[in-house]
Formats: sequence, structure tokens, C-alpha cells
Amino acid sequence: MARGPESHDLMLLLGPVSYLDCLVFCVFLAPQLIWHVGFFETVWCVLQALPFFSVKLPVGLMRERYFLPPENQSLFVQKASSFEDFVIRCVRYAFEHVPAKIGRVFFSKEVALPFMQFRLLRHGYFRCPVPWREHREESFHGIWLIKNPEEKPDFVLFYAHGGGFSMGSSYFYLEFLLTWLSELEALGYSNPAIFALEYTLVPDAAFPTQLNEAVRGYEHVLKVVQDPSLVCVSGDSAGATLILSLLLHLGSQEANGIGYGRRLPVPALAVLISPWVTLVSTRHRNTVSDYLDVKQLHQYGMQFAGGKMPEKEPLVSPGCCKDMGLWKRSSPSKGIYITYGTEEVFASEIEDFIGTVQETVVVKSEAAVGGIHAWPVASLFLSSNRLGFFDAPFNVFGYCVCSLMVIMNAGTRCEQGEER
Repeated sequence: MARGPESHDLMLLLGPVSYLDCLVFCVFLAPQLIWHVGFFETVWCVLQALPFFSVKLPVGLMRERYFLPPENQSLFVQKASSFEDFVIRCVRYAFEHVPAKIGRVFFSKEVALPFMQFRLLRHGYFRCPVPWREHREESFHGIWLIKNPEEKPDFVLFYAHGGGFSMGSSYFYLEFLLTWLSELEALGYSNPAIFALEYTLVPDAAFPTQLNEAVRGYEHVLKVVQDPSLVCVSGDSAGATLILSLLLHLGSQEANGIGYGRRLPVPALAVLISPWVTLVSTRHRNTVSDYLDVKQLHQYGMQFAGGKMPEKEPLVSPGCCKDMGLWKRSSPSKGIYITYGTEEVFASEIEDFIGTVQETVVVKSEAAVGGIHAWPVASLFLSSNRLGFFDAPFNVFGYCVCSLMVIMNAGTRCEQGEER
């Protein structure tokens, strides 16, 4: 896929996260933890983690990477660099052992923005190269990223971040979204835009608050772009769950004639990265490679459901919907694209979902052998070869933006975006 120099410069702008970046991130994080969580609880969490960081982490890392033969290593370790392996082991520990109220501070606006500013300054940039602004209304809020804010966008990506509904923020995803925006520009869009939904986290609110915010945010995007064929909805992990719930709402809205003042049309395309299609499932399995933990995931899922039984409410847990007529009405006009890793906890459930709906809905997917949860997002920060991030099997940007060029009939042929 050809890339313009501006896109290339932006993709390589900050480079992968370094050990120095990790240290500075901790400097920004520490006061926020003390402020939001409390001094003693923060110290206690650090003390509990000392055995892992002082013994288990270095011993496990050295043993598997340098003493085990490759055939006995996990599939992810076989492919990952030492730094990627180190970070994922830390994330695995945090996901299983660190309370969500601490985890949500890691990805909060108060930490993410100064950290990104530091990375920009470290590379000689005093401000973000692409304008972005917050948009707040009473019923929702989010972040707009657009090349030229004074002009109408010719394409909008509506994005919902991951984080188990209990943590995460659009501010933490800014670098990921800026890269996606640069790819859209490089492929010929004159003024592409992204609206990242900043939905309410659990336990501040449970379902249906997040779905209501997604519907309002999507309606706002339609008002701005004024054409659903120019909209792609996307998300990773729990954000992908929210996108599927939004699509089911749109399909139900059409069938029942109900909604938010008027019937909202479906978008052109949906792009899902490691979707959490069913909140609680016996098909979820812990793996040696992935950093997610099934028990913790199910706890997050039930908290998000807010007392509703997920298996009885498809809008809460979209994978429970077996109504193919509803899926057909809910499907974007150009279908759904799904990418996931074969080593992630959700792999079997995602494959089952694809098999269930693909007879009714246009679904295209890529399964990355040895891949873990939401790796296209994580690898942008961790991979030392950022251009390699766009190669198969993690060709999220390449495939999706080329598909969108076809939708727009822009006359651009994308070699990497063609169906395999």
C-alpha cells in the first residue's frame, strides 16, 4: 500500500514506547494514584506487586525466552521482542491482580495527555500535528480529530475504546487514532475525521447508560457528516461490544419504529478488533500467551450488565442474539470486518460468532496466528518496527481503509486491502 510522506512521518512520529517512556509514565501516574485512590492503598498495591516484579517477572522472562527451546515457548513469545514480552507480562499481572479503580487511573485523561505531550516534546514537537478537540453535550461526550476543523469531513470513523467497561479512555487512544487518521488521508480522503466516544465507565454507571451514549454520539456524527455511507463504526474489546450493541439497537429500531426522535440508518462498515461478543461464556479460555483472565472478565461483564442476565439481553451481550433477521437489519451496508488473535481468550467465541452470522451478514475476518487480545492497538505502542504493524495478519488499517475507498468509489486500488 502506498503511503504519502505526511502519513509516514506521522506514523513514525513518536516511535515505540521506550523504557524511559515507561519511567516518565510512572512519574505522571504516581500523583494521580495517590489523589484518586489514596496513598495507603497505592502503597499497599505496590508492596503486593514486589514479589512479581523482583522475582517472578525476571525469572519467568529469562527462563522462557533464553532457556526453553522455541517449540516449548508460547506462540506469542516466539514472535514478540523482549520489550513486548516484558510489557505483556506486566499487563497480565495487572489485569489479574490490580483493582479496576487503580487500573482506570492508568488510562485516564490526567495521565494520558501529559504522557503524550512528553513523547511529543521528546521528539521535538510542541503540539499535536493534527487538531483535536473535546465535544460535550448533556447526554454524551467524546473527542473529535479532524484534519481541517473548518471544513465538513468526507469520512468519519466513530470509535469506542476498550477496557472491560471499567477502565480506558479516548485520550489514551489518541496516538492510535491519529495514526489511523493519517492512513485515511494518505489513501485520498481530503478531510477525514474521527469521533472517539468517551463513555461512562463502571461502576459510575452500568448498562444501558453506555449504549445510550453510543446512540447519541452516533446520531451526532450523522448530523455532522450528513451521510451514513461516509461513516465507519469501530472499537476494540469492550468498545467492540458497544459497537455491536449499537448495531443491534439500530436494527431493532428499524423493526419496532422506536428510537431517539427518528430512525437512525446503519453505517457503511463496522471494524471490530478482538470483540468481546459475549460477556459471559463457557467458550472463554485462559491461554499462556494472552494477558486477559476469564474470571476477571466475567466479573467486569456482570458489573456492566448491572443486574441484567447477559444471556437474556442481546443488547447487553450481542453474541447472545441468534435472530438472523435482526442481524441482517443491523448489519452495515458493506458488512463487518473482524480481526483477532488465535491465542486470545475470546478466540473461540469470536470464531463461533463469525460462523453464526456470516450466512446472513457480510463478515470478513483475519485471525493472527499466535496473536493476543487487541494486539493491533498494543503493537502500535510496543513494536520496534511500526511499519510491520500494518503487515498481515494485523492489517487492520490497510484492509479497512482500502475497503472504505471502495465504498467511496474513490478509484484507488489497494493491494493489501483486497480480500484474501
